[in-house]
Amino acid sequence: MTLTMAASCKKNENVKVLIETSEGNILLQLYDDTPLHRDNFVKLVKDGYYDGLIFHRVIKDFMIQAGDPNSRNPKPEVHYGNGGPSYTVPAEILPNRYHKKGALAAARTRNPEKKSSGSQFYIVQGKIYDEEYLKELEESKKTEQPEFKFGSEAIKDYLTVGGTPFLDGDYTVFGEVIEGLDVIDKIAATETTSVPPDRPVKDVFIVKAVVK
Repeated sequence: MTLTMAASCKKNENVKVLIETSEGNILLQLYDDTPLHRDNFVKLVKDGYYDGLIFHRVIKDFMIQAGDPNSRNPKPEVHYGNGGPSYTVPAEILPNRYHKKGALAAARTRNPEKKSSGSQFYIVQGKIYDEEYLKELEESKKTEQPEFKFGSEAIKDYLTVGGTPFLDGDYTVFGEVIEGLDVIDKIAATETTSVPPDRPVKDVFIVKAVVK
């Protein structure tokens, strides 16, 4: 099942979502130009879907990931990351929405349409890159995406605040952190296990998510 354009609702424009975590609060601004992802996220938040889930995958200098419903009441030493609703969300990959630090994006499995998971998301921590890396990455991405090009704002952000530019063009970015980047850093710095991979030793919970 794939989420359709019927899910888009004008009433959800300029929406913010507060994620209360066991490590502090994160305030997100959802983008209006990715309405399918925006409205799907809003619905799940209002349904309490994310309450009590853990950040099941955490990688320092990369990102923190959550949204697997199987991680509610988590068991020790269990790998999470395969759960979700019975639908996907069509890709809304836009050149002006990129993976700067604090970007909110949809996780996905490998699929040619780059459709997103119905519920799993990640928030970018990333790191700072230099111009040479960005130029080389841009050229390599043109192999599969001939029109790919980093915009001037993206370049500026990757050189100063950082991010994960290698994900651009492949995943839908549908919002960003407007308060709580320090919380992202705190979660990303937590000690993780090798088995299962990248799960915090001490679980980090989404206590509650609410639409503001």
